[in-house]
Amino acid sequence: MPTEIPDPVTAPPTYPADAAHADAPPVQDGALGSLEQRGIEPVPEEERHGNPLELFWVWFAANISVLGLPLGVSLIALGLSVWQSILVAVIGAFGSFAIVGLISIAGRRGGAPSLTLSRAIFGTRGNAGPTLVALLSRLGWETVNTSTAALAVVTIASLVLGTGADAKSAPLVAVVGVVLFVGFTVSVSGMGHAIILVVQKWSTWIFGAVNLVILAFLVFRIDWAQVAQAPNGTTAAVLTGIGTIAAGTGIGWANSGADMARYQAPSVRALSLVASASAGAGIPLVIMISMGSMLGASDAAIATSANPLDTIRSTLPHSIAVVYLLVSFVGLLLSNHLSVYSAGLTTLTLGLRVRRVYAVIVDVVVTTTASLLFLLVAHGFYGPFITFISLLAVPISAWVGIFLVDLAKRQSYDPVALLDLTPGSRYSYTGGVRWAAVVPWVVAIAVAALFMQISPGSTPWYTGPLFDTWIGVNGMAWLLAAVIGGILYALVGLRGVERDA
Repeated sequence: MPTEIPDPVTAPPTYPADAAHADAPPVQDGALGSLEQRGIEPVPEEERHGNPLELFWVWFAANISVLGLPLGVSLIALGLSVWQSILVAVIGAFGSFAIVGLISIAGRRGGAPSLTLSRAIFGTRGNAGPTLVALLSRLGWETVNTSTAALAVVTIASLVLGTGADAKSAPLVAVVGVVLFVGFTVSVSGMGHAIILVVQKWSTWIFGAVNLVILAFLVFRIDWAQVAQAPNGTTAAVLTGIGTIAAGTGIGWANSGADMARYQAPSVRALSLVASASAGAGIPLVIMISMGSMLGASDAAIATSANPLDTIRSTLPHSIAVVYLLVSFVGLLLSNHLSVYSAGLTTLTLGLRVRRVYAVIVDVVVTTTASLLFLLVAHGFYGPFITFISLLAVPISAWVGIFLVDLAKRQSYDPVALLDLTPGSRYSYTGGVRWAAVVPWVVAIAVAALFMQISPGSTPWYTGPLFDTWIGVNGMAWLLAAVIGGILYALVGLRGVERDA
């Protein structure tokens, strides 16, 4: 088996292998058919043979899921026309995943996951805040994926067996859907990097083609008269839409950018990494979001449905609808097993001394429980969905702003210091905290919160005192957090970055 280097808590590591594994055979980690043993330790340069095309398939398959449909519906609910929604999808999806590509550059330089590299910026203890937010983000998206996949099973059962059309009216079917989805997810994500690359590549071709065929059926069943009558929204609504799509797509994946790129060859060009992420995710997202906006404009009742897949059941012939829902189930798997893989690495970065596979198990237990609560207790889908992505987008964006400013100057990372959590570590700074990064991150979040409104239903839970301003009304709090975090860090945190590297 490949060498594993644990992430120690009380003692600095020996790099590249610890004494217990000194005689281990030199098998390359991530070999196809083997269980990946590497945790968060940097990948040695001689084992980095990846290319940008691999990442293109990874991001394409991860974003071909049916979740693009409710994002498109949400744009219509904002008051946009279909054509405005398509423009918003292009800007929001391609632009936000370009950020994912930029963070992938750090993975190529340091050979480690995003949040592990983040220790060099925030300190070994100060990095706990961004890491916890990243883990919550991944767990949240896995909950949304699992819940949506279970709703696909519920909808299939309603078509074939005549059961209830939503989770609360068919709770047993919903539970079965959750269990099936989680089981399939673990079977791939637990294996690791090499298996994920193969699955994502072939799934892109197979399920991408099937998706296009079935979407063609939807095109012919859309009420185009209703679509054409949808009025254009305001410029403010367009800006809000861009923010919604960016927060719900690339920003949600930003802190996973380096997780897959850590196997990229050192010779890979930065522009190629950006293009592979932006195009790989942008193409399927624009297709799915555009279709969602067309469906939303065709039938206004979709936006209030407790099951976002109701439109498939009511629009397509039953036999075609069952096929599409099965494809949707698989498409969600392609996103979810990548998310679980990333969440496992993030869990290890918190300092837990467990193998990555065990971290994956903990992850799925949490998301299974959360999914059942979401399906059987929560009211509605779109409100909680949009609230979730908007809320976590703020601290993630603040981290992104700081990380990218640091990346512009930092050319390398100390592989030993990244794993050394002792007080003597180069990245320990002051008691494990680098205040020059932590303070800008906290300040950026606090300022952005003044412009936010948290409203999962008709009654807001929280409204910031500056929500009624242009930034608040247009949903730009996440962008403000990125800008403030980046500027503050540039002013107080860039000094000494080359020395720390």
